[in-house]
Amino acid sequence: MSSFSFPENYGLVFGGLFATAAANLYCAINVSIHRKKFGIKYPALYASEAEHLSKECKAADVVTFNCAQRAHQNTLESLTGVQLQGALVGLLYPRFAGSCLGLYAVGRVLYCNGYTAKGPSGRMAGGMVSHLGDLPLLIATGYCAYTMIMG
Repeated sequence: MSSFSFPENYGLVFGGLFATAAANLYCAINVSIHRKKFGIKYPALYASEAEHLSKECKAADVVTFNCAQRAHQNTLESLTGVQLQGALVGLLYPRFAGSCLGLYAVGRVLYCNGYTAKGPSGRMAGGMVSHLGDLPLLIATGYCAYTMIMG
């Protein structure tokens, strides 16, 4: 019977995975706070001026809510791929993968805050920090595949 053990320092990967999940939760809570603040009821995924303008919700609030929601949705669009790449690359390079996941998580929080506060132009700094984590993981996934296939 064979046994499996994680590589030394793989705890850093678990830490990075936790950080990415926490960043996603942060983005989800941000949407919930704005949903409650502006009185945007479920099941509306996004707010519209035609349906949601009220004493609690002005036109600028519709934009703010939609930016918060878009920041969260954008995070969800990349989260599973980044987490999977981090977990797999981490089997060979745990420090590298854990660091990339951590950078991605910090970038997502910055992205969420910037997009919500300043609209689409506010997402750029967080987007760049996120890509300092996710793009190296993508390249490393390809590198690991190549080295394993080629021996």
